[in-house]
Amino acid sequence: MDNHPNNANPTRLPSAEEAAVLRERFREFLTVQQQYRAAIREVTTKLEILNDEFQVLHNHNPIHHIESRLKSVESMIAKLRAKELPINFDTARKHVMDIAGVRVVCRYIDDIYHVASLLLAQNDVELLLKKDYIQSPKPNGYRSLHLIVGIPIYLHDQKKIMNVEVQLRTMSMDWWASLEHKIRYKKDIPEEI
Repeated sequence: MDNHPNNANPTRLPSAEEAAVLRERFREFLTVQQQYRAAIREVTTKLEILNDEFQVLHNHNPIHHIESRLKSVESMIAKLRAKELPINFDTARKHVMDIAGVRVVCRYIDDIYHVASLLLAQNDVELLLKKDYIQSPKPNGYRSLHLIVGIPIYLHDQKKIMNVEVQLRTMSMDWWASLEHKIRYKKDIPEEI
């Protein structure tokens, strides 16, 4: 019997060997997701604590709101293909720096830089990469401060450093980025327009 997926019987149960491979791949996928979700929680908690402290000390919340997301498997595969890299989780961890993402929306530009400096001043947060699209906006008008940080997560038997992309922007920058993204990617409108 040909085991090619196009010729497979969809009701056929996998063999014991196939089931073991699928189970291991699924476990690996769930493990990777869990670790990146933990890293998102670590960063989000740090930011929430800073925001709460700022409210107590200065009667002002620099952070309007925080969003987070975990990149889909499809997006990871697309990025790896674009970079012409092997498609597996080890390669994704090394070369896709924004698997975990936290967006911090502030009211004022000064708040963005203040929150970023407070986050980066913590001794367990390592700055890996910084792109300042506020000082140097993209040609389409996109503005945001992007930080790739290494953050520790503590598992039952080890500490792992995970990469998280932190995007900091004002509410108006967030509105523009959202609108531009919808126009460009959801409506297939050429970049020059």
